[in-house]
Amino acid sequence: MVLNIATHMDYEGQHLAEKLSHIIVVVFGVIGWIIGYVNQQFSQTIMVLGVGVLIAAIVTLPPWPMYRRKPLSWRKPRKEVTTDVSKPEKEVVVSASKPKKKNK
Repeated sequence: MVLNIATHMDYEGQHLAEKLSHIIVVVFGVIGWIIGYVNQQFSQTIMVLGVGVLIAAIVTLPPWPMYRRKPLSWRKPRKEVTTDVSKPEKEVVVSASKPKKKNK
């Protein structure tokens, strides 16, 4: 049995997820720095920051419904694709020489 699970985010949802992850990591980094400074333990700073990264991953990596509120409206495909092969494209010649300066 295949589950019908949404695996996408819209563009505004991606923007929101990125903004949330930055905010969460920075807030936990500041809190971790303060806790580590007060207790004089750098390992506590790293642990608090690690918890922040884990929470940011849980909040932002799965495609939660809040990230799928504004889906894209795709254009319908054209039924026929016509190409005109009778007229060759004009060739453009690009010169590599420098323009000459005018003497005054």
